[in-house]
Amino acid sequence: MQRRPRSELGSSSSAAAKKGKKGFMTPERKKKLRLLLRRKAAEELKKEQERKAAERRRIIEERCGKAKNLDDASEDELRAACTEYKAKVDELESLKWDLEYETLRKEAQINELNIQVNDLRGKFVKPTLKKVSKYENKFAKLQKKAAEFNFRNQLKQVKKKEFTMDEEGKDKDGKEKPDWSKGKKEGEVEAAA
Repeated sequence: MQRRPRSELGSSSSAAAKKGKKGFMTPERKKKLRLLLRRKAAEELKKEQERKAAERRRIIEERCGKAKNLDDASEDELRAACTEYKAKVDELESLKWDLEYETLRKEAQINELNIQVNDLRGKFVKPTLKKVSKYENKFAKLQKKAAEFNFRNQLKQVKKKEFTMDEEGKDKDGKEKPDWSKGKKEGEVEAAA
């Protein structure tokens, strides 16, 4: 191995120091930082979920009360618990209907206010347009033209009597029909009475 002079050794170490400062966020450090941020976010999310679950349990306990142990209860205790639960259910149903009505009323009020704001701004809600196939439209136009061009309308009117084959009272040969067949159409047979 060759030895380098001292002047070269000193310059290479200062160059490495400069490179270290220049590339502070190396790919490895970025990976570690991302990993730490993910862990921190996961911990925060877990804490938030636990807090929400605890709040939910607290509200359920507040509204419904604690569950009663009815395993060894007498019949009178069971009846009292049932009536108490029924009263609680009725109260909660009433509260539910009130909240639903209030929500609907507020939604209608919000909708009216949105309309008023849009009117004041001069902006109007554009209605949603239906998609129409241009081919269906062309097909409808062609059908309309075909109806106008009805082939039968183009034919001339002809008097029927000129081209009738047999006249009343005469058969195909031009001879007069017998009396017994004049009242019936050709091909009809008299029913036996």
